[in-house]
Amino acid sequence: MAVGKNVIMDLDVIIIGGGSAGYAAARTAVSEFTKRGVNPKGRVALIEGASQLGGLCILRGCMPTKALLESSHRYRAIREAEKFGLLNPSASPNADRIWKRKDDLIRGFAEHRIHQLTQGVFTFIRGKASFINSHQLQVESTDGISRLQAKAFVIATGSEIHWPSIPGLREADPLTSDAALERSHIPQSLIVLGGGAVALEFAQFYHELGTEVTLLQRSDQIARDFDVDIAAELEAALQADGIKVCKGVELISIENTPNGKRVTFEHQNARRELIAEEIFHGLGRQPAISGLNLEAASIEMKGGRVLVNAHQQTNQSHIFAAGDVTGEERVVHVAVRAGEIAGSNAVAVALGESERASMPWKSLSMAVIFTSPELARVGFRERDLIQNRVPYLKATYPFNDHGKSIIHGAEYGIVKILAEKGTGRILGASAVGPMASDLIHEIVPCIYFGATAKDLAAMPHYHPTLAEIWTYPAEEIAAQCP
Repeated sequence: MAVGKNVIMDLDVIIIGGGSAGYAAARTAVSEFTKRGVNPKGRVALIEGASQLGGLCILRGCMPTKALLESSHRYRAIREAEKFGLLNPSASPNADRIWKRKDDLIRGFAEHRIHQLTQGVFTFIRGKASFINSHQLQVESTDGISRLQAKAFVIATGSEIHWPSIPGLREADPLTSDAALERSHIPQSLIVLGGGAVALEFAQFYHELGTEVTLLQRSDQIARDFDVDIAAELEAALQADGIKVCKGVELISIENTPNGKRVTFEHQNARRELIAEEIFHGLGRQPAISGLNLEAASIEMKGGRVLVNAHQQTNQSHIFAAGDVTGEERVVHVAVRAGEIAGSNAVAVALGESERASMPWKSLSMAVIFTSPELARVGFRERDLIQNRVPYLKATYPFNDHGKSIIHGAEYGIVKILAEKGTGRILGASAVGPMASDLIHEIVPCIYFGATAKDLAAMPHYHPTLAEIWTYPAEEIAAQCP
């Protein structure tokens, strides 16, 4: 829907942002009105100001990056075919075809989301929204400027690339998680800045396709969202593959030279320089709040993110927020659930109801990195238990000593279970190894339903499967509990 100059709309709920969290909020708001016997038509509006519809996950996040990784992982498997008795494998990467496959897949995903946005019961508005005050928005579109007011709002504008103040970084025009998806070029050499999920996945993507990759990490651990032993196992695998990993660096400057892009940094009290054809900026994202004029609505912020409570509610009782803009776990299933909670509570505010829904399964924090081997975790990490002084038991088991994993050719990887001392109740688990992103979901219901290591060890596991590897650390912990 287009809105023009001097148009004033009065609604019950307005959602800003049409990604995973925003669409979930709009869909839920419509459903909540309907459940109460209230016609939702004309009560809910969703505003999207991006040039492309679909949201971060579909357009520039989860789906396109995993589509690219699937191609590089398959190429790696072909190159390793001789290990499995398959002689003279022949294949070479074609960048144009790899990116075209990604584009074709994303186009289908985006078209589905566009249909959801434009054919929904809620009013869909294209334009850039900014707060005038805590109950009114200004929306600027190609058709002019309009003013909207509502009883409740949901902010779900997602995240954007963070640009730290490193001299020359922007001027070097580095690859980012956004730019790399548009440039179908495989550089000869690449310096990756950062050691988080995005940096690690793109580092391995390019390396598997033949790029010489050096990764520079500012802290003393890659994959900082994981326990030290899990991250160290991945690092060992990456180094064995030929990716150079340099940790504990201080980035000083970046510049273009006739021979390539040069990164100057300090490492172990010495100044060093590296030159590569390209640089990948994987130093993080930040909440996308630019232009929202949140100050006009007196919305409380911290570290550039919108602060919310367990009800996804800001300090303004009628304004909610969900997804990456809150700086919480930047994963789709959390964003969707947060959007649903925010949408439900926004309707309650609009109708003058006092009851509020809360975000569930806070103890089921999850993270996955889709490298090879994959990393995955759920629940508490060791650092969480130590910080909260929770007595715990720990057990690990290596993939290279497990039957199905050996058949797969796994050389690196471990699984780890953390359990409450005394009861054996499972508190957390991590995996680095083949199919870790899927294997971790065996532990999710264990934590969700309060199962113990003894329960897990007693559950039947078909042999030979990767999943049965969990029974070994489970048995070790169960033996230490009454």
